[in-house]
Amino acid sequence: MSSRRLVALAGAAAMLASSFGFAADDSDAVAAMIKKYNVQEDSTPVRQRKDWRVPKKMVVVGGVIRDAERDKVAKLLPGTAIVYVPDTAAAVREVKDADIIVGQSAHPGACEPEILNAGKQLRWIMAYAAGVERCVSVPSVRERKLLITNLRGMGSAAIGEHAIALALAMAHGLDTFVNNQAKERWSREDAAARHIRTLTGKTMLVVGLGGIGTEVASRAHGLGMKVIATRARGHEGPEYVSHVGSPDELLKLAATADVIVSCVPLTAETKNIYDKKFFAALKPTAYFVNVARAGSVVASELIAALKEGRLAGAGLDVVDPEPLPPGNPLWKAPNVIITPHMSSSSDIPNEAIPVLLNENLRRYVAGEKMLSVVDLEREY
Repeated sequence: MSSRRLVALAGAAAMLASSFGFAADDSDAVAAMIKKYNVQEDSTPVRQRKDWRVPKKMVVVGGVIRDAERDKVAKLLPGTAIVYVPDTAAAVREVKDADIIVGQSAHPGACEPEILNAGKQLRWIMAYAAGVERCVSVPSVRERKLLITNLRGMGSAAIGEHAIALALAMAHGLDTFVNNQAKERWSREDAAARHIRTLTGKTMLVVGLGGIGTEVASRAHGLGMKVIATRARGHEGPEYVSHVGSPDELLKLAATADVIVSCVPLTAETKNIYDKKFFAALKPTAYFVNVARAGSVVASELIAALKEGRLAGAGLDVVDPEPLPPGNPLWKAPNVIITPHMSSSSDIPNEAIPVLLNENLRRYVAGEKMLSVVDLEREY
């Protein structure tokens, strides 16, 4: 297709988007969402991608787009067939001529290999999650350089609270007292055996000072903790983070920390970084919290460190496999609190999510710069 034709299409798409898209109050909501969650805009307009076109069909897997939002989504995609499917099998049937696939990146969702491989016309994967390792691990995604956007940062505040809750629960022995309550057991001896600790004045290491890591750090600072961190790019951070190091400083910084919180995405660089060498570097009084990805942890080494008293406790919102089956040794490891990958849950609906999704739909139709684009090389 000629560049003149592409420009004409883009102009027509932009007119349609303005006719059917956001009103002024929506523009305000978009600006607020971008500012609040530090949502990043891609450097180039999507119309410059070789595979871009005004979408003809979008497939939505599962109920990720609420019923109340569907009319608005339809108005943002005039002339686009929108098909809502309940499961993988239906998605495979419908995706063959689709431009866009929308759904969870976890199983079951939009990133099943059979879906992505069947979608020969796919151009864009709209991942309804922050982690996209299942998407980028599909070879055809990299080979075709498909566009992926995600919800990076959307659940950061709730996840940050959950990380602190896990750390406090371990420090104050709440798991022991919950178990004792179920047994109707009152035991100050059990309290003494847990060596209750305060977090005030202690040091927290946040591994991965991104959106989630920053939320964790701010709450730790509010508790009166000294906060240090690592991040993959640069050494910038908020003023309440006293040191921001590079990933190769992990062991050195971890050795000084009383609480280590993992906030890193799962990539080739972060896989299995919490291994025997890592746990050997920690204080025996340290707590390890993971609210990111289980693939960063060598589970057998974590269990060994707990059993041998080389680690005081672990708070895990993510495990491998999920769900964790009965009989898995993590269930019986000492001083472990496990929650079922729900740290982003909240009683307050995150209205920023549909704002982001709708704005990206509007931008795609208009050929504009997209938001929250995943870097296929960095894998997040």
